Amino acid sequence: MMRYLKGRLLPVLFVLVAAASALAQPAPAAAPPDLDAFVQRVMKSFDVPGVSLAIVKDDAVVVAKGYGVRKLGEPAAVDGKTLFGIASNTKVFTAASLGLLVEQGKLQWDAPVVNYLPWFQMWDPFVTRELTIRDLLVHRSGLGLGAGDLLWWPASTYNRREIARRLRYIRPATSFRSAYAYDNVLYLVAGEVIETLSGQSWEDFVSSRILARVGMTGSNVKHSAAGTGVNVASPHARVEGKVRPIAPFDSDNTNPAGGINTSAEDIAKWLRVLLNEGGLNDGSRLFSTATWRQLTTPVTPQPNGAPPPELPALRSNFRGYALGLEARDFRGHSVLTHTGGLPGYVSRVFMIPDLKLGVAVLTNHESDEAFNAIAYYVADAYIGEPRTQWLEGYEKIAARNGAAVADAERKAATARNTASRPSLALSGYAGTYRDAWYGEIAVVQDGGKLVMKFGKTPSLVGDLEHWQYDTFVVRWRDRELRADAFVTFALNPDGTIDQAKMQAVSPATDFSYDFQDLLLKPVK
Repeated sequence: MMRYLKGRLLPVLFVLVAAASALAQPAPAAAPPDLDAFVQRVMKSFDVPGVSLAIVKDDAVVVAKGYGVRKLGEPAAVDGKTLFGIASNTKVFTAASLGLLVEQGKLQWDAPVVNYLPWFQMWDPFVTRELTIRDLLVHRSGLGLGAGDLLWWPASTYNRREIARRLRYIRPATSFRSAYAYDNVLYLVAGEVIETLSGQSWEDFVSSRILARVGMTGSNVKHSAAGTGVNVASPHARVEGKVRPIAPFDSDNTNPAGGINTSAEDIAKWLRVLLNEGGLNDGSRLFSTATWRQLTTPVTPQPNGAPPPELPALRSNFRGYALGLEARDFRGHSVLTHTGGLPGYVSRVFMIPDLKLGVAVLTNHESDEAFNAIAYYVADAYIGEPRTQWLEGYEKIAARNGAAVADAERKAATARNTASRPSLALSGYAGTYRDAWYGEIAVVQDGGKLVMKFGKTPSLVGDLEHWQYDTFVVRWRDRELRADAFVTFALNPDGTIDQAKMQAVSPATDFSYDFQDLLLKPVK
């Protein structure tokens, strides 16, 4: 009898113990309720053709899927493997690459750049001597917002080394390490450091040392790859009032600042690595915890103004830039985040480490409001806070911003003196001009009008239309640029041209068109 009962009791006990153990384990995280419906509403509201969404929670991939279409007018759907350009969300990959070289003993974070690139120079010799590897990543060099971006944006014929060498001619906007101003060109210099110390191009280093080890096998590291392949989202933008497909940005000069193309499935793997402080699924490490702390510790304070009145939940107590990531707070939690923007692609990565939560929203249309609404909706769902009306709030913000741009453009047109005339005949403005850091720009007469041609940027060709006095507007023939600019000539006492300056016509022009930094002097 006892033997019989013992034989029966053991399986029963095993089942009971297993059940109790299962009850003790937390249930896998679920996707936020009504997520799909919310994403579809956001896409419709902001005219976004396609979205790729990844959510990681407690080291598990909860969502890695696509919504909408890769290209307007075509049926191919976005799925979890569809590639999107993630632009500046690439920057943390470059920072992590430097971290791997630090771990190898080939580099020190706070050693001067000139220790590794003896040819490197900035405007100020003091900055040249003191600028460190860390300084390349944290936007405190003294360069102005987007300074030097015209060396590569739109695509130029300069190579990466030539761009880096031309930084010595760009005047600083502030003193060294005194202010935050976002830049891209110093990440190109970081790419040169990686190539010099590793013997591999930035592209090969990131592909072999990071993407392959993380398992991001569907991703690539070149802007130029965005126009190739089968399962790739086409970039879209609002051009002259209508959202439509546009040509992908294809210059590989700035890959270290923004060249990676990835998918929901692949970026979910990267989120897991970051949330695991460098740990990989097989128990090994991509980088050490010490490197993770370097990547995520704020270095440069960022302006921390009041949140938009439509969304008070965005109020933060601190904001700072770490190494390729921004650090801030949201609803009492520390957050690591970054955005990315290219023609036709914008994205956000958003992580709350203490909740083991990571979100990546990749889109193929230029709507910051869309990726923000989705990211914060997801974050709120896991924080458990009362729901903010994120979509409605961002709709109001978009409407307000659009009205402000239209008002600024209307005021400029109203203030224009249409009765004024140029001081010179058109031939008097024609000639070759040179800017110290960009190079040569030509103004030529063609068919009774003036045409501006940037010598190293094939797409920057535009017709000059008289605006008022000695100011013209250059209207670029490639209307996808959306960057028309004022060109103002100043005269010498003898009536010859002394110099010309430029500035964007619309406040909506991307900051990487840093026309305002040019000082064009006639070539004698």
